[in-house]
Amino acid sequence: MNNDNPAKEKGLLSGWWAVLTKPTSKWSMGGLLLVGVILGVVGWGGFNWALEITNTETFCLTCHEMEQNVYREYRGTIHDANRSGVRATCPDCHVPRPWFYKIIRKIQASNEILHKILGSIDTREKFEGKRIELAKHVWEAMKSTDSRECRNCHNFGAFDLTRQSLRARNRHSEAEQQGKTCIDCHKGIAHQLPAGAFKAERELNESQPKQ
Repeated sequence: MNNDNPAKEKGLLSGWWAVLTKPTSKWSMGGLLLVGVILGVVGWGGFNWALEITNTETFCLTCHEMEQNVYREYRGTIHDANRSGVRATCPDCHVPRPWFYKIIRKIQASNEILHKILGSIDTREKFEGKRIELAKHVWEAMKSTDSRECRNCHNFGAFDLTRQSLRARNRHSEAEQQGKTCIDCHKGIAHQLPAGAFKAERELNESQPKQ
């Protein structure tokens, strides 16, 4: 015997619809708004949590392309180990801090995921073959933002030139006067310079509008 009652089911649906469209005192608009706020906070928190998880050195090193190549070159450099113990890790240099630009960078990273799947640089030989192209992308990006990520820690206005070596003092003074940015002089400070780097540097400088 079929116990289904279409009229009863219709009544339940009508009841739920009435709650949603005409909240009673139990389900007031304030209550629905509170639920919406809670869901929004949880969703936003989850999104930002995922964003931060993907913004760590540990996450970067889950790709062997990174761990086997540029990370090993970074180890032991001034940004990895120094007298102050302050480190600049992968995201410090390669991911913007401002939220808007960070999201743009994360969207761009989807292209890197594609090439990870395609195996574009999954061997040392492939990486070296693409190295100058990859480096130029980073240099151009840093140049276009006035070395924004470098300036999170380094700023001309905060330099105490009297405590720098004569060579550094002269170069930094000239750079500030000429409107240069960090990446103009500090390519290869954390990673090896690829073959053809100096030619690429000249081309990059020539492509920039004259001041």
